[in-house]
Amino acid sequence: MFGTEYRGFVQYYQLAGNINRLNKLRSVMERSMFSTLAAKHRRPPWVMRDRHQATVVTPYGKRRCFEAAQRSPLGKVSTARFGGIPLRRRKHARLIDGAWPTQRGRQLIARLTAGICELCDSRDGITVHHVKRIADLNRYSPTTAPEWVEAMRTSRRKTLIICARCHASIHHQQSITQ
Repeated sequence: MFGTEYRGFVQYYQLAGNINRLNKLRSVMERSMFSTLAAKHRRPPWVMRDRHQATVVTPYGKRRCFEAAQRSPLGKVSTARFGGIPLRRRKHARLIDGAWPTQRGRQLIARLTAGICELCDSRDGITVHHVKRIADLNRYSPTTAPEWVEAMRTSRRKTLIICARCHASIHHQQSITQ
């Protein structure tokens, strides 16, 4: 996680003329990473630093970094790396990593921007009704479940885009049943 965040910052600021200011960020993140690892393994931070120190070859020469490798039961090795990224200005840099929205997030946004109540097709005062878990809908009987419960069950979603009137009636029904 620390390596991904740091790499994202470096890639974003590669166009900046003063990218070397990220050295301070690197040292703070490094210290935080080693403190987290030290607490997890009940060792001092400098032991973690010495244990995970490595050297990688970059287009600008050898760079110091920190690596942790983990082997899965199938023999696959996963490696996490922090550092090893040169803080050099690149005039034509482009972002490689991106926190792109997931498909689920895109669907929710599309449903919201449509602006139509999923229960009554109204367009007035669109809001979102949300339940903590889909399993919470199982407390309603399959034969007497309200319309909104059936809509959420069939779509297997924890959210329902509805108008303010439908939302008020849902919460009014819930207060009566509780």
